[in-house]
Amino acid sequence: MDGVIAHTNPYHTQAFQVFFERHGVPYTLAEFEDHMYGKHNSYIMRYFFKRPILGEELLELEGEKEGLFREIYAGHVEAMPGFEDFIAALRDAGFKIGVATSAPRANLDLIVDSLGIRPFLASVLASEDVSAHKPNPEVYLKSMANLGVIAANSLVFEDSASGVQAGISAGAKVVGVLSSHAADELPGCAYYIPDFQAMDVGLARQIVAGHSPSV
Repeated sequence: MDGVIAHTNPYHTQAFQVFFERHGVPYTLAEFEDHMYGKHNSYIMRYFFKRPILGEELLELEGEKEGLFREIYAGHVEAMPGFEDFIAALRDAGFKIGVATSAPRANLDLIVDSLGIRPFLASVLASEDVSAHKPNPEVYLKSMANLGVIAANSLVFEDSASGVQAGISAGAKVVGVLSSHAADELPGCAYYIPDFQAMDVGLARQIVAGHSPSV
């Protein structure tokens, strides 16, 4: 979802800046690329606080930071260029569509409902729905089960290294969305796009079949 459906990372960066400054936690913007984008909050908190963050403390800190994000991002929700046309074309072509995010469900609800795309989705999974987070493939394996599809017929869109690895480990073809990283900063994808203006149903079918144009 983040960096794929909507380019939220600048707003997550703003939220983490406020959050870390509140808590006196040092950070650099360069660290965000390696240790924030595409990562679950349990990892992010542990890395930046430099100690284990568990249980109720993790829930409280996560709730505070994600609440900041939603406050900052509400009113700015906007789909990635070409996404809304692409998802409508996928639905019309008979594709089964799901969202599989490491974000909390409240963030997912904000984005999905602000964009009005819930009717397009046959599976909606957030952080609360899995026990192991990306790069573990659990969220994609569960999505495939929900959709009633096999990995060989599945196409994953991801913008982060951990997300790409999760999709690959699940056995799907992965398209790297270059909203947050350059192609050489991601594990090897089947194809790369700057946004969904560079994607259509015919190309999606080619990629799934392993016949995509040169990346």
